[in-house]
Amino acid sequence: MKEHVLIVGSMAFDDLEMPYGTFNDVLGGAATYAAISASMFSPVRLVGVVGSDFPPAVLQQMQERGIDISGVEHAQGKTFRWHGRYAADLSSRETIHTALNVFADFHPKIPDSYRTSPYLLLGNIHPALQLDVLAQVERPRLVVADTMNLWIHTERKTLEKLLRQVDVVSINDEEAKDLTGEGMLRKAADAIRAMGPKSVIIKKGEHGAALFDDDGIFFVPAYPLEVLRDPTGAGDSFAGALLGVLAAQGRSDRSDRVAMRQAMVIASTVASFGVEGLGPDRLLSLEKSSLAERLRAFEAMVSYGGPLPALP
Repeated sequence: MKEHVLIVGSMAFDDLEMPYGTFNDVLGGAATYAAISASMFSPVRLVGVVGSDFPPAVLQQMQERGIDISGVEHAQGKTFRWHGRYAADLSSRETIHTALNVFADFHPKIPDSYRTSPYLLLGNIHPALQLDVLAQVERPRLVVADTMNLWIHTERKTLEKLLRQVDVVSINDEEAKDLTGEGMLRKAADAIRAMGPKSVIIKKGEHGAALFDDDGIFFVPAYPLEVLRDPTGAGDSFAGALLGVLAAQGRSDRSDRVAMRQAMVIASTVASFGVEGLGPDRLLSLEKSSLAERLRAFEAMVSYGGPLPALP
């Protein structure tokens, strides 16, 4: 039986300045991307907050995908909004403006029916709020947490307390170096694991992601694309798909080494679709047949057809 994934985080609108145009009111938010991706594989329970300007049709579309939105709070005011400008090659971005709006007063309330969720994704919110969510959930089987430079610099002690209580931390390469002071990713991953998480996933954008755990190092590349439109939610799509796949199998990195690595390959493939569209549009239209076809291409890309030859 497929098990539930509980996702807690931001739901937002993005105003995006892209090399090919400017786009306002694009659906965004870490929890939004993660929930849509996870729902391709398992039922999702979503906790977030939206303002009175958030379209009911979007929530209806989420429900139709098997996302339980009863944990989404509706507050008076405007939905969280991020305004970003991307470089010409889409490899970097700068924040022009952030308006927290109703997200500023967000204190996640986990419904009673959600508290036994076995899989938990703590999206990138204040680490004190992530800890509060953990206190409301009953012994989840697998907890994955995301964070960012802001919390590393301003809430380090609280973040370290969180890291002692999660199973997996998902972090990009710059954040890993900031958190640990280590310039080499392997040393950074070892230092983070010493803080508490059994597994560390370090994301490297277009260069893929690496898993560091008791079994060593596993690297999954990013699928090479012909079209790249919007990388905003790539990391969140990856994290959501990862948990969705594990929940569909009833497994975790703590019990199944192979399952975690397989989930990373599928998650990377899902994320590759996400960046082909603006916002989560491509994820919302993604069919399982297209995903399966790209997974076969991914497998062929990384396979060398047999064991390595003996050294001469």
